[in-house]
Amino acid sequence: MKYMLLINSKPETWKDLTTWSPREVTTMTDYMSALIKELEDTGEYIGGEGLGGPAFMKVVRGQSSGDPLVTDGPMAEAKEFLAGYMAVDVASEERAIEIAARISSAPGKDGVSQYGPIEVHPIKSDNFDFLEAYK
Repeated sequence: MKYMLLINSKPETWKDLTTWSPREVTTMTDYMSALIKELEDTGEYIGGEGLGGPAFMKVVRGQSSGDPLVTDGPMAEAKEFLAGYMAVDVASEERAIEIAARISSAPGKDGVSQYGPIEVHPIKSDNFDFLEAYK
């Protein structure tokens, strides 16, 4: 079963990244690289990326005029934004949740995890019928 794991962050956590030492950044990236390597070795890793952060975000809304409404950054009322994603192909939802918990536990500043929320979304496939799931 395929799952998309959405890695969320708070704006203040993202701003805090500028205060991390090079060692703290390396500790976090080494942790994530090791997790990805493990998932590649088991054949569970499909792909993923970190995203550019709030300063580079655009929010786009279609309009009846046909011209899109484009604003910078996350929606003002948003408490969190999407910081990255990972797609996995695993045997069960439980395994997807286990991986999401490991992502959430990645070390942050001073080596302390932020325990940020990771959304676990099933990806539509032949063996998962969304409409059937809602019946």
